Formats: sequence, C-alpha cells, structure tokens
Amino acid sequence: MESSSSALPDIRQELLLGAPIENVWEMVSTAQGLGTWFMPGNLEPMEGHEFILEAGPFGQSPCQVTEVHPPHKLSFRWGKDWILTFQLHEQPEGTEFTLIHSGWDADKRTEFGQAHAMVRERMEQGWVGIVQKLAQVVK
Repeated sequence: MESSSSALPDIRQELLLGAPIENVWEMVSTAQGLGTWFMPGNLEPMEGHEFILEAGPFGQSPCQVTEVHPPHKLSFRWGKDWILTFQLHEQPEGTEFTLIHSGWDADKRTEFGQAHAMVRERMEQGWVGIVQKLAQVVK
C-alpha cells in the first residue's frame, strides 16, 4: 500500500498574548474579530457553518467550520484543500495562541493554479505578520 509522501508539513505559529482567553476567542471566532487581523468574512462559530473569506486580490474563499470548542479551539476548511485551526490555552500571563495551517500537498495546486509548495513558503512568511497583527488588536 502506497502512503502519500507528498504531504508537506503544517504551518504552525505560536504566540503568547497578554489578554484573557475570552478576548482572544472573540478575535478568532467571530466575523468582526477575524476581520480586524486576518480577513473580512462572515464566520460564525458553529460546526457546519459555511462562510466566505474576502481574500482581497484572490477574491472570495469558501470556508466551512469543522470544529468548535469554545474558548479553546476553532477549525475550518479554507478553500478546497486547507484546514485552519486556532488553539487557545490559558496561561498565568495571558493566552497561548497556536495557529495551524494544514492540508499542504506537494502534488497539488491551489484554485489559482499555484503549486502548494510555492504558496506554502509564502504563507509561512505571511502568517508571521498576521499573528503579530492579532497581538496588536487583542486586549
């Protein structure tokens, strides 16, 4: 049996935010919160909820919420191949935030015809700035 060796590693970003977990949850699980640091969209934290992210020059990305465990975890399918997961853990000094962007495959191309491997490299850099933006907006 062949195993798929074309899978690429998940992108992971971890950050300690000096804010209560409820505040961070609000920023990652609501349309209003997500729009302040990531992309505008109509996310609702309900399993099965289908929503759109406004990906600027790339147009609209269809998404679907796959997992919700308030205030600790939210996952959604992003586009046709990716899963985005936000994990939150309470710490004495605030909230540990982990972003996991999975679903990368060296043999696949995005809806826009770009190779996953190329996009992954760009997104890995991009996420660094995006989670920093979250750190700036969360109180």
